[in-house]
Amino acid sequence: MTQASPAELLAIHAVRVLGFADTAAVARRFELDHAQTGEHLLDAEANGWVTHTAFAGTAGWSLTDRGRRESERQLAAELARTGRAEQVRDAHDAFLPLNGRVLQACTDWQLRPAPGNRLSPNDHTDPAWDDDVLAVLEAVNEDLAPLVERLALILTRFGGYDSRFSAALTRARSGETGWVDRTDVDSCHRVWFELHEDLVATLGIDRRASPET
Repeated sequence: MTQASPAELLAIHAVRVLGFADTAAVARRFELDHAQTGEHLLDAEANGWVTHTAFAGTAGWSLTDRGRRESERQLAAELARTGRAEQVRDAHDAFLPLNGRVLQACTDWQLRPAPGNRLSPNDHTDPAWDDDVLAVLEAVNEDLAPLVERLALILTRFGGYDSRFSAALTRARSGETGWVDRTDVDSCHRVWFELHEDLVATLGIDRRASPET
């Protein structure tokens, strides 16, 4: 039986997977009520778990070190209640080879080696190069759906990563190149980064020991 996470846990967890986000974005991440999310974030701020900052015309929430520890404590307790921690660890093991393929694909999307310059930016004027990269992401997309299904059957909050990744890939295929690797839209890279962060947070893994996306 799948387990739904409480809203107060999801509010803090959303701040972690998003990295830095305003209240509206935090609420949207797990389809939470906006007003209640604001209250949960204020409570978390009072506990020293999150901080609100503004700069360069933007404002949002981020986790403190204390908040990261508290979030991981809550996530570990939630995972223990499912009695299926080993299955989540197995899913993470299955994720890692896919992670390497996505990391390489995003690099290849950004760079296309040229004579005398192996770090030449990809200007997307070579359809064959881009098609090869998208083919890798499409293969990953096929493997992602059953992986997400496995996770969502344990913890509801894991649902949706596959559909978001697929939607971004469709837009990239239509010629919107930013939907592979931009961080300010729900791109393939953005979705993958969040899934990776969700997994390492849930399992209490030091991300420095897990290949980056």
